[in-house]
Amino acid sequence: MAAVLFAGPRAILSHESAAILWRIRANGSTPATRRSPLDAIPIEVTVPSSGRHPIGLEVHRRNLPVEDRVVEAGIPVTTPTRTLIDLGTRLGEPELEAAVNEADKLDLVDPESLRLALDARAGTRGVAPLRKLLDQRTFALTDSALERRFLPLARRAKLARPRTGVRLNGFKVDFYWPDLGLVVETDGLRYHRTPGQQARDRRRDQAHVAAGLTALRFTHSQVAFEPELVVATLVAVAERLRRRMTIRPHDDVVRRASEA
Repeated sequence: MAAVLFAGPRAILSHESAAILWRIRANGSTPATRRSPLDAIPIEVTVPSSGRHPIGLEVHRRNLPVEDRVVEAGIPVTTPTRTLIDLGTRLGEPELEAAVNEADKLDLVDPESLRLALDARAGTRGVAPLRKLLDQRTFALTDSALERRFLPLARRAKLARPRTGVRLNGFKVDFYWPDLGLVVETDGLRYHRTPGQQARDRRRDQAHVAAGLTALRFTHSQVAFEPELVVATLVAVAERLRRRMTIRPHDDVVRRASEA
C-alpha cells in the first residue's frame, strides 16, 4: 500500500503486482513465509501520463478508465479483467491460461463475461492473445447459437431433429432423441469447471443412465472446432443404439450364450 501511495494519489497497482494481489499469479514464495502477496517482488504501478515517476518502482504511464480501477484490501488496483489484459502483453499461452484458470476458480471473472469485455477493447494491447486463448478453450455459445451449430452436425450423423430444452429425470437437457434414448449435453461454459459443477454433471449423467438412457457430453469447443469428432461419435453411438433396439430378447440370449 505504501508503494502505491508513494507513487502518487492517482497511482494504482497493476500488471504482475496486481495479478499477485488477486492471487492469480504466484511470486515464488509460500503463504507461510511471506508477510504480503507483494513481498520480495518489484512493485508495478500505473500512473497517469502526466503523473510523477517514483524511483524504485516499475511504472507504467497511461490513463486508465474508471472501470479498470478498483480497491482491493485497501489497495487501488486494476480490475481482474484489466489485469488479465495486461498479462496478455507479456505471458506465453500456458502461463496466461493458468492465470485465467485461477481467476475463474476464484470467481474473479468468468470466461464468457471476460470474452465479451474483450470485444469492447479491440485494439488494446494484450487483448488479442487473451481472446485467442478463450476462443480456443472455452468457445461459449448461447442456446440458440449452439443449436444452430450442433443441429447440422446431428443431421450429418443421420439423426432426426432432437427435442431441445426438455426436462428429463429432474434435469433440463440440451438435446434429446426419445426414439434412441439418447441425451446430449454440452459443457464448457466455464473455463475449467469446479469440482462442485463436475459433481452435479456426474449426478445428472447418472440419473439419465439409471433411467435407461445414453448420455453424451460435448464441450462447446468441440462443437465449434472439432465437428468431425462430434459427428463420428454421434454416428457410432446411434448405430449401437439402433442395433440394440432391433435385437429381440431371444436373439440377445443366443448372442450372449455364443459369446460365453
